[in-house]
Amino acid sequence: MTPFSRGKQLPLPVLALILATFLWASSFIALKIAFRVYDPMVVIFGRMLVGSICFLLVGKRLVRSLKYQKGDYKLILFMAFCEPCLYFIFEAKAVENTTASQAGIISAMMPILVMSAAALFLKEVVTRKSWAGALIAVAGVLWLTAESSPSSDAPNPVLGNFLEFLAMVCATGYTVSLKALTDRYSPFFLTAIQALIGSVFYFPLLFLPSTELPHRWDTTSGMAIIYLGAVITLGAYGLFNYGIKFLPANKGSIYINLIPIFSVILGWLVLGETLTLYQFFAGSLILSGVYISQQ
Repeated sequence: MTPFSRGKQLPLPVLALILATFLWASSFIALKIAFRVYDPMVVIFGRMLVGSICFLLVGKRLVRSLKYQKGDYKLILFMAFCEPCLYFIFEAKAVENTTASQAGIISAMMPILVMSAAALFLKEVVTRKSWAGALIAVAGVLWLTAESSPSSDAPNPVLGNFLEFLAMVCATGYTVSLKALTDRYSPFFLTAIQALIGSVFYFPLLFLPSTELPHRWDTTSGMAIIYLGAVITLGAYGLFNYGIKFLPANKGSIYINLIPIFSVILGWLVLGETLTLYQFFAGSLILSGVYISQQ
């Protein structure tokens, strides 16, 4: 039985991608909570370390699934360098400076970036309608950022939104390289590699003069880090990698559009965040542009 042979029910890869986007949306909330007490570099390293420990528990099973081909290490390193290495730096600084809701809305740009990368590097044909939708979405991002004003929870939303956009650029490189690797490697092996490389990458950053090492254990923020490492790194990335294995990269990335919806709802329920009327319209414009570009 294939992942698609489920009668009229949604195929398993689609369900995996939907659940992955919900978990990713919740990660913006968890980051906000963790950053209240701990330095961003401490939070990200803790997240990678927890994820690595989880994967080491099933390390033998993952190694048995390897089908390594000469030169694959370059693509694996590029994938991990894009995400989690650069991606989490940009996302951490973004969430420090903007709201979780707005960061989630900016993430809707990823399908358009994947489409653009496919056109530039894979020579895929992109219609004028798709490019028009991309321009509409970009206009929505600019409008959302222009309507953002500093607050105690978002001291510099313009910078934060721009950094979240850079994070989506990194996520695009990750998605394209991931798709090329899933034919030979299991989704959970690739997720484990991300966590392990991320731990090695972020460990030296703990000793930068700008990094404030923790002096005490805070239960709420500490549990947020464990949630990010065990549930998001293990669950969300594993589910996304599984879904991408069975769907085209550009089709799989469409489900990223659910993140803004989930993040706004969770930001309101958990953090009490709200969007102004103009920000709501700007977010709707982004989603409309993404929808048009994917038709």
